Amino acid sequence: MNYAHNFHIPVMGIGFTIDTPARVAHYGISSAISLVDDMLVEKMREFYCKKFDLPFQAISEKIDDFRAKRITAYLNLIDEIVRRKFEELKNSLNQKGGELEKYMDMLPDFSEIKQRFNHFIQSNNLKDLQHWLHQHLPLGSIDVNIMTKLDRETYRDNEKLPPEYNDAHAALRGFANSDLKSSVVLSAGMNPRLYSYMENFDDFYPNEKGEIKKKIILKVSDYRSALIQGKFLAKKGIWISEYRIESGLNCGGHAFATDGYLMGPILEEFKINRQSLIETTHEILVSALEAKGRPVPEQPMGIKITAQGGVGTCDEHEFLMDYYDIDSIGWGSPFLLAPEVTNVDNYTLNLLADAKEDDLYLSGISPLGVPFNNLRGNTKDIEKQELIDKNRPGSSCPKKYVEINKDFGEKAICIASRQYQFLKLKELKKLHEHDDEKYQEEFDKVVEKSCICVGLGTSALHRNNLDHRKEGPGVSVCPGPNIAYYSRKVSLKEMVGHIYGKINIIERSDRPHVFIKELNLYVDYLKSRINEMAKPLTEKNEKYIDTFHKNLLDGIEYYKDLFNKKTAQFQDRKEQLLQSLDHLKEELNDVKLKVFGVLQ
Repeated sequence: MNYAHNFHIPVMGIGFTIDTPARVAHYGISSAISLVDDMLVEKMREFYCKKFDLPFQAISEKIDDFRAKRITAYLNLIDEIVRRKFEELKNSLNQKGGELEKYMDMLPDFSEIKQRFNHFIQSNNLKDLQHWLHQHLPLGSIDVNIMTKLDRETYRDNEKLPPEYNDAHAALRGFANSDLKSSVVLSAGMNPRLYSYMENFDDFYPNEKGEIKKKIILKVSDYRSALIQGKFLAKKGIWISEYRIESGLNCGGHAFATDGYLMGPILEEFKINRQSLIETTHEILVSALEAKGRPVPEQPMGIKITAQGGVGTCDEHEFLMDYYDIDSIGWGSPFLLAPEVTNVDNYTLNLLADAKEDDLYLSGISPLGVPFNNLRGNTKDIEKQELIDKNRPGSSCPKKYVEINKDFGEKAICIASRQYQFLKLKELKKLHEHDDEKYQEEFDKVVEKSCICVGLGTSALHRNNLDHRKEGPGVSVCPGPNIAYYSRKVSLKEMVGHIYGKINIIERSDRPHVFIKELNLYVDYLKSRINEMAKPLTEKNEKYIDTFHKNLLDGIEYYKDLFNKKTAQFQDRKEQLLQSLDHLKEELNDVKLKVFGVLQ
């Protein structure tokens, strides 16, 4: 598929982008829907059926495979709405200020689509233009996101169901059975059982021409992980069409930090090895397809390399695209300030607009046990603290999507739930009955966990005036650190104009370069990890610190070379960038000196 734009909107939370494709796909902009919450999906399906006067029949939890069926029905509905809007847009040629004009205005000036459109207009050839629009105007992709590790076991009448009814499996099946011709983004690491389950669906396999109805986008943080997972799926006859590289720390949501590997060097490795990755995985794919008796593509299929995490200016966007041969850049958190695009309630919207660096922090609130980007003052944290103050910590766990802990029995529960926290605190009270200080320390860690599977979806209910009594009013939000440099609500057109350098919506002049910001975050992360480590350090921890330190220093040297080599791109701020690198190198070495007493 040819795309109109060279940016995409990644999945954000559970509800923030639950209907984003219905808002932007007809403008040629691709985005992704989270498939975590089938209850929210069902509520949104009912909402949109009423809005567009379409028939709605509820899919009850009492029927077999309800989760997959809800997801399929919702995705088909969004597809229908997008196509209806797209047809109306293409037929609005004669409307001044209409949707087609908005589509064209948002395209970058270098766009071939825009140039072709203007050529038809200038030659007054409206009949051929109308035909060309219906044949060639690109639609944005309606992609979906599955967190592979959120694969909760499910039960019916207290009897465990087979693995294909697990949450991620059912979500995958819901997508596979839909009418969509798009991609599933697999995030949060490798799930071999889920990957193997893909083999059951014809839409994931290529035909002789290399066409795939449902493609795989793999979100990765380094090349090694991409190669391992690419080979694993190729052995099953499944091709990864896109490797989506996300910064380990300079991103929203869960933060999957690397061992000090930075975005620039990682992108360089993908750039160097792109063709090798295609050839290696293609050879394995061909053998697998032949063994299955399936069609084999006539030639190796291509892959897209995309990137996301902290990109905030047109200059950064263009540099990454040009220098690293990137196909698309993900712009996430800034779109939380665009009500046309995402579901953010007014209180949270104002909180995001006012947020500064100190308001954004890496927290331990996620029941997945992975560091989680958080915003101070969000209403879910306020709601959580009120329960702690009432001596009733923990959530009632109305949705149960993160029931993965088996500390207290064979049936898993969520560590953010009231049930788990009651049992855990009771256990800790016995363990530390003579040490109040230690008990308080452990108490704080337990009750810090928050019900984000509810909190990350509730804003969609607020925005669309839907009932949230079961979920509660609290909203969790997980922006990346980059949101600190944006300070007002924006329109879709303004945000897209900012991406392409037509306007600038960042009022601050002190925003660090995306590479420097990520490096700063990694230095701070290393310091916090060292502080958390028990003293004296174990051999394992010493090795971790040493490796992390070395990788960051290698990254600094890489950036020094890059900034010196690409003088044209960095000439206005080259000295400032190099000074920042020297300062961070000094800070890193001070950290290591304090730990080891010597720089090895």
